[in-house]
Amino acid sequence: MPYDRSMCDGTSHQALHIGRLYKSFNGFRAVNDISFSIAHGQTVGLLGGNGAGKTTTIAMIVGLLTPSAGRIEMLGRSMPRDRQAIATRINFSSPYVELPHRLTVRENLIVYGHLYGLRRPKRKIDSLLADLDLEPLADRPAGRLSAGQKTRVALAKALINDPELLLLDEPTASLDPDTADWLRSYLERYQARSGAAILLASHNMAEVERLCHHVLMMRRGDIVDRGSPLDLRERYDRGSLEEVFLDIARDRRAEAVA
Repeated sequence: MPYDRSMCDGTSHQALHIGRLYKSFNGFRAVNDISFSIAHGQTVGLLGGNGAGKTTTIAMIVGLLTPSAGRIEMLGRSMPRDRQAIATRINFSSPYVELPHRLTVRENLIVYGHLYGLRRPKRKIDSLLADLDLEPLADRPAGRLSAGQKTRVALAKALINDPELLLLDEPTASLDPDTADWLRSYLERYQARSGAAILLASHNMAEVERLCHHVLMMRRGDIVDRGSPLDLRERYDRGSLEEVFLDIARDRRAEAVA
């Protein structure tokens, strides 16, 4: 059954709420007082150059890093207090998090299937292997995969529990254009069917314009602008989101919006 966002009441509309989140390392503030929310059925893009704070933000949300200060609420629960209740309802993928190299693709997915408490892991794994064209790789050790193949396996792992909140860090990294396009369509279908909320960090501006309802622009740990891709293009008087990204990354905001 396709997801209907009107089914959400006012108290459950937000799948993720971030309030005044900070993270510092030895006095360096990597994430600086950021706040935002994602509704069920919505995709939000988290954009910025290298070192802007995107990956650190995602790592705090999924519990890989402890915030220095701030509030994280997911699916009506608070992190880290309700971590156990939240864990089976969310998932993430990142090219910076490797799966165990000696385990095969299938073995890795079996492990994660049990970790997420799937009642019929084999059925779900077989479906994902077929959907993501991973059947020929199922019995190959993860350490012997190409970068693009690892990206597809990471997405299979991220979808194994049908997450209500999905966090994606460069989900089409190292994929050829045809496979990347197919994968974006797959994510669109998954969201339309499930009503999942998605936080997407990407350097691919065309991908962001296609998938994201709302965009957060980060620079040096701050959210410096936000809006829909169309709103941002019009505000900066630019023909593409990539041009907006360059204005912000090079700190030409004042000139762009003058």
